Amino acid sequence: TKGHDHVQDSYDYDLIVIGGGSGGLAASKEAAKYGKKVLVLDYVTPTPQGTRWGLGGTCVNVGCIPKKLMHQAALLGQALQDSRKFGWQFEEKVKHSWETMTEAVQNYIGSLNWGYRVSLREKKVTYENAFGEFVGPHTIKATNNKGKEKFYTAEKFLIATGERPRYLGVPGDKEYCISSDDLFSLPYCPGKTLVVGASYVALECAGFLAGLGLDVTVMVRSILLRGFDQEMANKIGEHMEEHGVKFIKEFVPTKVERIEEGTPGKLKVIAQSTDGREIIEGEYNTVLLAVGRDACTRTIGLDKVGVKINERSGKIPVSDEEQTNVPYIYAIGDVLEGKLELTPVAIQAGRLLARRLYAGATLKCDYVNVPTTVFTPLEYGACGFSEETALEKFGEENIEVYHSYFWPLEWTVPSRDNNKCYAKIICNIQDNERVIGFHVLGPNAGEVTQGFSAAIKCGLTKAQLDNTIGIHPVCAEIFTTLSVTKRSG
Repeated sequence: TKGHDHVQDSYDYDLIVIGGGSGGLAASKEAAKYGKKVLVLDYVTPTPQGTRWGLGGTCVNVGCIPKKLMHQAALLGQALQDSRKFGWQFEEKVKHSWETMTEAVQNYIGSLNWGYRVSLREKKVTYENAFGEFVGPHTIKATNNKGKEKFYTAEKFLIATGERPRYLGVPGDKEYCISSDDLFSLPYCPGKTLVVGASYVALECAGFLAGLGLDVTVMVRSILLRGFDQEMANKIGEHMEEHGVKFIKEFVPTKVERIEEGTPGKLKVIAQSTDGREIIEGEYNTVLLAVGRDACTRTIGLDKVGVKINERSGKIPVSDEEQTNVPYIYAIGDVLEGKLELTPVAIQAGRLLARRLYAGATLKCDYVNVPTTVFTPLEYGACGFSEETALEKFGEENIEVYHSYFWPLEWTVPSRDNNKCYAKIICNIQDNERVIGFHVLGPNAGEVTQGFSAAIKCGLTKAQLDNTIGIHPVCAEIFTTLSVTKRSG
């Protein structure tokens, strides 16, 4: 195609966005708002099991949205049990239909896919269901699922390709195992399930499958929820174990074999202890791999335009303005090196980037104090530092940790899970006991964390928390009355 030093008018587009997930859609719509000519390329490479989906990215199709809906399905099962103690009387027979649930979830997701397409059309963003890859300076090739190729040029590009689940690289993994990409639209109930991994994806899926009444085992290589506060992570594991999830610790699968066809069939899993001394095997109907995710950066022609990636992780290093080492190419979302892999972060970064590029704004995305929630059966909300990181960064003598167990009122009548919910805040003594870490394990942890994270953004101190009047009787009020420090023993 054309030489790359020609004037801007001859580009096909002002901006081409590769990836129609949370970040890419947000950036493209924002750029179009300022009258820019924008093209979005979105393409889902089918999973090894052949699963594919519509516009909207991981979060909408195979992530946060279906995950939270299935988590809710499991919570309703628990609520049914609790309800008897509150006087609700109903016949013994209660069973769950996997098909009814997945159909309802998929119908909802379908409506979201449709909504995204309509919204792009309304905002005059061109959308193509095609795989985008760089072929030269300012030039991209788009291949649709029929194999038809088109070439486009643009003044600027945004990489927002996100990530896909990692496989183990052992015999039978791609042939017989599923990933979270397959689970939410699985046409049959998975039956007895082995979840491999200790990520939040692994624990959330294991949690709701167990909550739906399935036999679930989690195989963990080393620690639970790497990167999260480890005290909270271990409490989540304990709670799950008490609620029927089995854990096989310090083992990794070495081979998966099919021993029976069917929906679900039967699989034999052979695993080895991490010290290599012991081999075990077990039979399951479904093996779900949740051992991490890899950035989709190695197949989009970045080498053709000289965009540097971290060779080991495949992630893209960027400036604080999300610019890659190639000035006209930007990147946002889960592909970024050292940034948080969260939908609202990608959306925020995408919007702000478009405003800086096209509306003269200067505000940059703030990646600090981003709240998040893990939707395990007992939910975990967090904002700021984990206890480990705080101690490492500020030193034990400068950190005060306040903590308390609490028992939600709703759980007292069915008398369950006493001393399981837990609240802790981490304060920096040197800085007026400012709250630098917030952690809560309990029902609706996300709803609780969201409000406190706004306060933390405003510089919340322990004294201000103590001066805040609680709402009685709710779980969140525990944070207004914390008095016990870890130091006090």
